[in-house]
Amino acid sequence: MRFRTVARLLAVALPLALVSAAVAADTPGVTATEIKIGNTNPYSGPASAYGTIGKAIGAYFKKVNDEGGINGRKINYISYDDAYSPPKAVEMVRKLVEQDQVAALFQTLGTPTNSAIHKYVNQQKVPHLFVATGATKWNDPQHFPWTMGFQPNYQTEGRIYAQYILKNFPDAKIGILYQNDDYGKDYRKGLHDGLGEAAKKLIVMEQTYEVTDPTIDSQIANLKNSGANVFFNVTIPKFAVQAIKKSHDIGWKPTHFLNNVSSSLGTVLKPAGL
Repeated sequence: MRFRTVARLLAVALPLALVSAAVAADTPGVTATEIKIGNTNPYSGPASAYGTIGKAIGAYFKKVNDEGGINGRKINYISYDDAYSPPKAVEMVRKLVEQDQVAALFQTLGTPTNSAIHKYVNQQKVPHLFVATGATKWNDPQHFPWTMGFQPNYQTEGRIYAQYILKNFPDAKIGILYQNDDYGKDYRKGLHDGLGEAAKKLIVMEQTYEVTDPTIDSQIANLKNSGANVFFNVTIPKFAVQAIKKSHDIGWKPTHFLNNVSSSLGTVLKPAGL
């Protein structure tokens, strides 16, 4: 439902954005019959579970084209695999901008990958629309006017979990596992800010992981051994599945808060055996 809303917003926003752009004959990615839209997605690599999002975007744009397009223009949707790798994302986005000459980037996915292309797309003045990440950094129109986020940010989500914990688990012993980048650090900051002074007493251990790590087994064992009875799990799908399985295997049964980016039934909960 959320994706369809964003895609519909794009379908509304593009004609408005192109009113003046259509006047210029040399507008990149726009002709009388076509609008080129660029995208990168992790179709492979550690975050490949998100590849379905890129495919769903393509399916929706096909529907739009089958129904006549946008003001008579068909959407040429070009999506490349960035493997959730920042250097690969830079390579693919440069290709989209400099070779394919897209009119805009839409729903490029991932905090580390979007961070890698952030300055470049703004220097090139390419619309960087509805980035598929909730990091707080996308809300900076003064310095990055061409980038626009859309989803509630990770710090806000972290503060909501904190409020719930304070109300329902006032004597909690919290263990945190988070990805060691802006995505994970935003969630961590939100939880800390939401807990306030209580964070010093309630948080008993924090563990990080790198996207390149093969497993997080040792981190889960450390969190169990810390005595934590509340688990704040800030991981992408691959590692969320591992965390759920490992917790079960070693008999650790904390109250488990799983961040929304891994709340999928099909890519996380069912593969984890729930």
